[in-house]
Amino acid sequence: MEEAIRKADVLIEALPYIKRFHKKVIVIKYGGSILGDENIRKGVLEDIVFLHFMGIRPVLVHGGGPNISDRMRASGKKTEFVEGMRVTDEETLQVVGEELEVLNQLIVKEINQLGAKAVGLNGKDNDLLQVEKKKAKVDIGLVGQIKEVNTALLDEELKKDKVAVILPMGKGKDKKTYNVNADEAASSIAASIQAEKFVLLTNVKGIMRHAEDPHSFISTLTVKEVNGLIEQKIIQQGMIPKVNACVEALKGGVKKTHIIDARTPHGLLLEIFTDQGIGTEIVK
Repeated sequence: MEEAIRKADVLIEALPYIKRFHKKVIVIKYGGSILGDENIRKGVLEDIVFLHFMGIRPVLVHGGGPNISDRMRASGKKTEFVEGMRVTDEETLQVVGEELEVLNQLIVKEINQLGAKAVGLNGKDNDLLQVEKKKAKVDIGLVGQIKEVNTALLDEELKKDKVAVILPMGKGKDKKTYNVNADEAASSIAASIQAEKFVLLTNVKGIMRHAEDPHSFISTLTVKEVNGLIEQKIIQQGMIPKVNACVEALKGGVKKTHIIDARTPHGLLLEIFTDQGIGTEIVK
């Protein structure tokens, strides 16, 4: 009986959040090594399907970096990164496109098996992600910066009660296809559709004041505090593009952003539906 009451208490705690986020859009970015782990992926997709049946409209943007790098390595082609972006020539772009399509189809299939209806969308099709060539200190090839998102197409799919699963490639005015950083793509999409929340799933707990000290975890940050922590080199390396994606989403009108550990069972639900949450939230 006590266990049943405890479960009921959890549901009651979630009720205000369910009411608040009903019919609101939440954009979730999911990629990296955690995408390749079948058990973690199943848990994340279960959470997304749960959100969907709670009347929330989840949009999932996925990367596929490790799969792409593995394929490049197997073919003997060197992978280069500049400022965290993959240098992309025609051959690399072909590999990126193929690997992202495989992952997109897998995610759509697994969401459908869990009982929701998912639709796979390629950013380069139907002007979904309109881009221009990204500038860097050296030429990084066919890497795009998003200029516009076709929100009408996304709205149409969400109104059909579907979970949109988006792979980050874009099309330029020059009719060329471009590789797009998944964090940037997810952030731009979240801002364009004025999402209630933008959630980045990672393989770390969130932002730590001291990387080696688990007690130095930071649960809430403002944009100003984020900039200070970057200057102090407390936020560094791979976390910088993630927090920058959150900051850009907030600037674009997203209400709240979150960085959470996808390895925590049902971390997405805990972050959205409980008072405490589990990750680092970044707010204006």
